[in-house]
Amino acid sequence: MRRLAVMVALVLCVWSFGFAQEEPIPPKRSRTIKVGLFGGFTPGVLFPDVAPINSFLTAGHAAPLSDNGVFLYGGGGAAYIMLLPNVRVGGMGMSGSIKSTSLDGAGVRRDAELNVGYGGITVEYVIPIVERLDVAVGVMMGWGGIDITLRQSNGAANTWEGEQTYLGTGLGAPPNNVTRILNGSFFVYVPSAYIEYTLLNWLAVRAGASYVGMAAPSWKVDNNYDLLGVPSNVSGRGFMINAGILIGTF
Repeated sequence: MRRLAVMVALVLCVWSFGFAQEEPIPPKRSRTIKVGLFGGFTPGVLFPDVAPINSFLTAGHAAPLSDNGVFLYGGGGAAYIMLLPNVRVGGMGMSGSIKSTSLDGAGVRRDAELNVGYGGITVEYVIPIVERLDVAVGVMMGWGGIDITLRQSNGAANTWEGEQTYLGTGLGAPPNNVTRILNGSFFVYVPSAYIEYTLLNWLAVRAGASYVGMAAPSWKVDNNYDLLGVPSNVSGRGFMINAGILIGTF
């Protein structure tokens, strides 16, 4: 999920900057019509409900994940379309992760990592307030989800023969290091509201709030095998606060 979101963000930023160089548009700050295009860095902090995931982890003797939020990083870009005044269309992608680690009395270490990522198309309507200050509302729709990576190690030495025996027969002790990845894919929708301020003709900043919604889940183990019985409340949905540093024409 992280690689998907980062790739989407990079493509969108390159597209925005390339478009800006090919067709420079002088900025217009009319209170009725917005013209321009931009791309930039869009970090945020997502607050998903990790309680059902933590119940799963603690039942397996792993440490719970922090509920202080997941820092997401990514980027996006957009351009105003001339057919609809003050409407812009673009895209964005974001991803981030949090981890936990536990060590029991027998020397077994258990690590858990939650990765959240998404990317998609944005459609936003911009309301000019005063010179250089705008409010934007809109929605992103796309695809993404969460990966829950589980690792266990007993600290013993790993041997080629031991791995071969376990793979070939399934007999004997399991490998000393075990990793399982639970992959959840979702349709993602993100309604958002931003306050944006133009610092220079080519530079703007923004801050806002969003809700990351996830629906239509599909779960796999190690991206290969179907995972059944996952509770419906296990997802990456939640409220998010975000910001942005944007470069383009405004």
